Amino acid sequence: MADQNSAVVQQSFDRSCWVCFATDEDDRTAEWVRPCRCRGSTKWVHQACLQRWVDEKQRGNSTARVACPQCNAEYLIVFPKLGPVVYVLDLADRLISKACPFAAAGIMVGSIYWTAVTYGAVTVMQVVGHKEGLDVMERADPLFLLIGLPTIPVMLILGKMIRWEDYVLRLWRKYSNKLQILNSIFPGIGCPVPRIPAEASPLADHVSATRILCGALVFPTIATIVGKLMFSSVNSNLQRTILGGIAFVAIKGAFKVYFKQQQYLRQAHRKILNYPEQEEA
Repeated sequence: MADQNSAVVQQSFDRSCWVCFATDEDDRTAEWVRPCRCRGSTKWVHQACLQRWVDEKQRGNSTARVACPQCNAEYLIVFPKLGPVVYVLDLADRLISKACPFAAAGIMVGSIYWTAVTYGAVTVMQVVGHKEGLDVMERADPLFLLIGLPTIPVMLILGKMIRWEDYVLRLWRKYSNKLQILNSIFPGIGCPVPRIPAEASPLADHVSATRILCGALVFPTIATIVGKLMFSSVNSNLQRTILGGIAFVAIKGAFKVYFKQQQYLRQAHRKILNYPEQEEA
């Protein structure tokens, strides 16, 4: 029994803090704690040292859980009892912290929705005509407007994401050898390639996504301008805009197909040069 007591006493004098590596002899007034299942040299730690270490891990979030880095046992952290006023304030702070992300998301969704409604109304007046567009929206059911107007930018973006030029380009590359007239119009388009180069994904970076968004939202304006320039003889604003949009898509698609094919051929015929040898001095 005496041997066990002496061993416990000796063990208490052999304590070493695993944070600051100080022992009982270095600071006899320090408060010690055994916060986890560790044994041996990592069993003991100063209360003050552990508090600083926990603060670094929590980074200001006092409710975050902290565990021992060795045995992964979660530290049991208790706080003094709060008064009724502080308890109510703390509860209100927690509720606000939990509700704010949902409120912010709701405000963001609402802002996007009403922006889409405004854009849809402007697009209707631009395509149909200012006076005709106002008359159409005044006669329409308000519920239909609240549902139909925001779908206009959504449909424009989805339509912009349909990359029909890629399908045309695949057919072009597959059957260009059989259509010699294409090679006469676009020199080199039907020539055989020494290798098939890798092509980047159309949505591989954020720039492509922003181009799709901007191109889709500006498309009604471009269709209106092209319609006025190319189909000025058409009296109906709607028909003129539709024809202008079709013409713009067709012309832009033809140039895009040709440009991408030329880039494809340029990548296919590239060569890697020998490293230049340095002349001996």
